[in-house]
Parts: sequence; C-alpha cells; structure tokens
Amino acid sequence: MTKDFITALRPALVMTALFALLLGLAYPLALTGIGQAIFPTQANGSLIEQDDRIIGSAIAGQNFTSDRYFHPRPSAAGKGYDGLASSGSNLGPTSQTLADRVKGDVAALREPGRPVPSDLVTASASGLDPHISPDAAFYQAGRVAQARGLPPETVRALVEQSVERPLFGFIGEPRIHVLNLNRRLDRIGANRGQ
Repeated sequence: MTKDFITALRPALVMTALFALLLGLAYPLALTGIGQAIFPTQANGSLIEQDDRIIGSAIAGQNFTSDRYFHPRPSAAGKGYDGLASSGSNLGPTSQTLADRVKGDVAALREPGRPVPSDLVTASASGLDPHISPDAAFYQAGRVAQARGLPPETVRALVEQSVERPLFGFIGEPRIHVLNLNRRLDRIGANRGQ
C-alpha cells in the first residue's frame, strides 16, 4: 500500500512542480517580455516625464489643490489618489455620509447662478480617474485665470483645445486630462514670464 501511495504521489508532485514553474514563472515572464517589447510605455505605467523626472501618469489621476490649477474629481482611493488603494467609496445613493460629503463639496464650489458639474463632487469607481468633463474644466476656468492673472478668454481657449473627443466620434464622452491641461497651463505661464 505504501508503494502504491508513493507511486501515485510522484506524478502529482511532478505535475504540481511543472505547472508551478510553467504558470507561476515562465508564463508571467513571457507576458512581461511581450508587453515590454510591444507596449513599453503602457507596461511601465504610462508615465509622464518633464525635465527628466516623473511627474505623473496618463492613466492615474493626482490631486491638485492650488487655485492656480484645475482640480480633478474627488478620490475615494485610500487617502486620495493612492494607487495601492484604488477603489470607489462603496457608498450608495441612499448613504447619508455620501450625501453630506457631496453637499459640503457643492457648497464649497458653488458660484451664484451656476450649477456645479457632478464630476467635481463625485468620485469615479476607481478613485483614480485622470479626466474631468469639459463642463467641469470650464466651471473652474475663472478661478484659474484669476489666480494666475491670465485673461479668462485665454484659459477658456486652453480648455477648449484640451478636449479629447470620443473615439471614432461616438465611443465615450468628451473629456479633459487634468495633468495635461495643467502642464499646458504652466507653459502659458512660463511664456508670460511667471
């Protein structure tokens, strides 16, 4: 009986070791190599560099708090824009906590006669959305222009130029990448001697 057990155990152990090496080591290494060879930018996080240093990612939002910059959507990821804690708040439409937070954010952003765009007071599902709607950017244009001492028309034109249109004209919504918009804004400021 012991001999039968050992005879049956040997192939099981060999197959376990083989599949562990194949699926736990060889397959991930092959996919990583293919990803690095074909899509190196995406495989490395779609990082954005400026002056030889990494300033952000094209696929993950980051927080801007100064009035000189356009602000992104609120983040529910960890303590805000934490890629290791990417998730929504899991607060539903009947949650009093969510309702109170949104009311507070609306009150802080409200300008007379202008409704606050919903994406300025609600987090995305991942908590890391790098985009805002054109309405959200236009809503902030006056504040940014005033903080930077720029003509409002200049800032509004920059927002208009930064709109990413839907893929093939119908897939997705018009959107603006906040980091790219703020980088373009900094270049305008640099051109003006700021």
